[in-house]
Formats: sequence, C-alpha cells, structure tokens
Amino acid sequence: MPSFHVLIAGGGIGGLCLAQGLRRAGISCTVHESAPGVGRAGYRLHMNGAGGRALQQCLPDNLFELYMQTSRETPRREVMVVLDHQARELGARPHIGPPNDPRRPHTAVNRRTLRQIMGLGLEDIVRYDSTVTGFETDGEKVRVLLDDGTSETGDVLVGADGINSVVRRQLLPDVAVVDTGSRGLYSTAPLTDDLAASLPEALFDGFAVAAGPNGAMFAYGVYRPRRPVAEAVAELAPGAAVDPYIMVNLGLPPGSPVAAGAPDLWHSSPETLHALMRTAVRGWDPALADLVEHVDASTIFPVSTRHLQPAEPWPAGRVTLLGDAIHAMPPSFGSGANTALRDAAALARALERAAHGDTPVAEAVAEYETEMRAEVFPILRASADPRGLDADFLPDDLPVSHT
Repeated sequence: MPSFHVLIAGGGIGGLCLAQGLRRAGISCTVHESAPGVGRAGYRLHMNGAGGRALQQCLPDNLFELYMQTSRETPRREVMVVLDHQARELGARPHIGPPNDPRRPHTAVNRRTLRQIMGLGLEDIVRYDSTVTGFETDGEKVRVLLDDGTSETGDVLVGADGINSVVRRQLLPDVAVVDTGSRGLYSTAPLTDDLAASLPEALFDGFAVAAGPNGAMFAYGVYRPRRPVAEAVAELAPGAAVDPYIMVNLGLPPGSPVAAGAPDLWHSSPETLHALMRTAVRGWDPALADLVEHVDASTIFPVSTRHLQPAEPWPAGRVTLLGDAIHAMPPSFGSGANTALRDAAALARALERAAHGDTPVAEAVAEYETEMRAEVFPILRASADPRGLDADFLPDDLPVSHT
C-alpha cells in the first residue's frame, strides 16, 4: 500500500471508531482531540444494529467482545415506552435500525466506558489537548492547522469534532445550527436492588419517557451491564469501572411552566438543580418521584437540545465529515451515537479503497457522503421533528428493528 495518511479532528465516539477501523485496515492516521482526556460528556447510550455492526467491523475482536460484555443486559422489550406522570403506559415505539442480533442484541452502553475501550491500542495516535483550528488543501494533500501554531499534512481530513465543528464551519459555512430552545438536566441514580424493586417495570425496557401536566419530561435509561465492568475490562485504565445506574434526564420544553420557573441551569449549584428536579415531579407517581430523590446530585449537568439542518449535497474532496459534525440530532430516536459509528465504518471502507488505489480519493469520499446523506438525513429530519417523542410517530423512511 502506498503511503496514505488520514487526519481526524475529534476523538469522540465517531473519531475513535474511524481510527480503529483505519488501523485494522493498515492505514495510518492521527486523531487530534481538544479535550485533555476522556471526559464525562454523558451517560447511557442506546445501541442498535447499525452501531453494533460498525463496532464489529472496526474494532479488534477482543475489544468488540469487551463492548458486548459491558453493554447493558438484554431487556424484556427493546422499545421506547411512553408513560404519563402516574407511570401509566400510553404507548410504545420500536427502536429504529436494522435487525438486531437475536442471540446477544446490541442494547446500551456507558459512554465513557465505550470511549475507553475504543481508545485501547490507539495511545500512539490520539493526541489530547490538540485543537484543530482550520485546514488548507491544494487538491493533492490537506494540511490541518492546530492551536499551538503547528500543522500536520495528510491525504484526507475527517471532521469528527461535533456540532460545533471547526472543520464543518470552514467546509460548509451555510449549515445552520438550530437551537430548539429546549433545556434539560442529565443525571444518574445508583441502581441498587432495593431501588430496582420499587420502580415500574416499563423503566427496564429499552428506554422510557414520562411527561407531566407542568410540561416536565423525564427520560429514563437503565445501565446494568451483562458482566461487571471492572471484571470485564480489567486491563482498562483506573476509572473505567462503573456501577449499575439508571439515567434520569429532565427535559424543560420552552414555554412550559416548569421551564418558566427554572433557575439559570449553567450557574446553579448541583443542589439547586436537584431541587428543580424534585419540584418537577411534585404530584407524580410516588416511585417516579422517589427515583429523583435517589439521584446523585454530583452527576447532574445541564444540556441544550440543538441540531443541524440537513446540508444540501456539496462537492466531494479531501475533507469530509462524520457524526454530529454533519448530522447532530436530538435524542428522540436514540440514533446519534449509532449514526456516528455507522459513518465511521462506512468511511473506513471507502478510505481503504482509496488507500489501495482502487478508487480516487474524491470518488471514494463522494460515495461515502452520498450514502450517508441517504441513510442518515431521514433520521436527522425525524429526530428534529417536534413529534419525535410521540409513541405513534415513526416515518415510513426509517428502518425498524423488530428484534
């Protein structure tokens, strides 16, 4: 194989998966990640057949097995359940994606654990505290510019740097970031046996949401791994182990009474934010209200719900994008991580053809981008639809996983 080097901006879920896929194909790459290390940028991630198969394609067999063993145990129903504030089931919607593995289905993971697993074996190519500030291209090579004044040259640059992507802003400056106005709080509660026994059974299905008369919306996601994480990933760095938990996320839709009474989420103490969560479930089913009491206040952090507008087709070249950098979406269908992983696997295949000289670089990138727009943009549009959390909202162009 002739010399071929890929530059990756961003060491999140998609960037690390791409790096693993390229390394598996024998292709040189470097990952530039602005953060100082693997931080805590969320908790439970829903996984479906698209994301799981991408990991299987890109990861070495032992790391894929670690992913499977540290995924949550298989629930009785792999669906999104909609409840009212008294924990009465109003409906359920199947998860989207290709058919799941019937023997050991893809379920959900702890985000930090997955990133640590995907970083194993990449220690020599992931550069933390390295921020991409822009790029230059001459048609033959692309040069990435870094915040320390240095640069690096490669054959392809991949923007995997999230919704605020520096690479996208330069490549596609007209793509708009849409702020829905919705704000929220992410948190977790330790999932003890006693707490688990007290909760409605529907909370242990694939995912559950409940809405109250004050406009508050809670989303619940259990993370109870198939095997104790510390046992399954003993070779990971300290901090990889995580105990079972249930993710408890509060959504504050714009204009709702609960949002109107909320403090400044970004400048309030954890105790103040926890008090807001308690207020939001006042009058709710006792088990749901008690679950909020069990939330570990130190895990609470605020979020804004934003998404990208689907971009019109653009000319392909040596710079491309994946994941949230090109199709950041609300969590309505649990597809953000899965589509980023899908992108990474598809792009790794395309770049392997280019690296071997089987396909010109621009043509390989164009094939990847065309396929990505066809497969992922319908999910982006559906996720951004205000009806995204309705149990009966499932557009015809979305694939449905029945297992």
